[in-house]
Amino acid sequence: MGADPARQPEFGVAFAPHPAGLRVEVHGANTFDNTLAYWQQIVAEVRRRKPAGLLLVDHLQGPSLDAAQWLVLVSSMRGLGLEKIRIAHVRPAGLQQLEHCEIFAVELGFQAHVFVDERAAELWLRYGEVEG
Repeated sequence: MGADPARQPEFGVAFAPHPAGLRVEVHGANTFDNTLAYWQQIVAEVRRRKPAGLLLVDHLQGPSLDAAQWLVLVSSMRGLGLEKIRIAHVRPAGLQQLEHCEIFAVELGFQAHVFVDERAAELWLRYGEVEG
């Protein structure tokens, strides 16, 4: 018996090398649990590959996380090694409330920026100012 083709996974994550470090694409439902799960996968991959930068292209669909959820999520990533790399989070469908993620990340010591344009994100990863 095979898997039910009508039942799709809640989300999917794909990793690939990138000139700036690591490229990650995520697809699926935009929920807190999915977002936390893909960030946990990213942490594991960053530990394995030790990239200088992370280009995350976020294709999740559905209502955005709210500010409180972003704070919980970003706080849970603190101390896991992501502070050592530049993170460009791209959401081509529009930022929605993703700005909260950037604000909390920067406040907690991450080098992170959000974008709607992947090209702008790549330029920032490669050439943007590195904070002292």
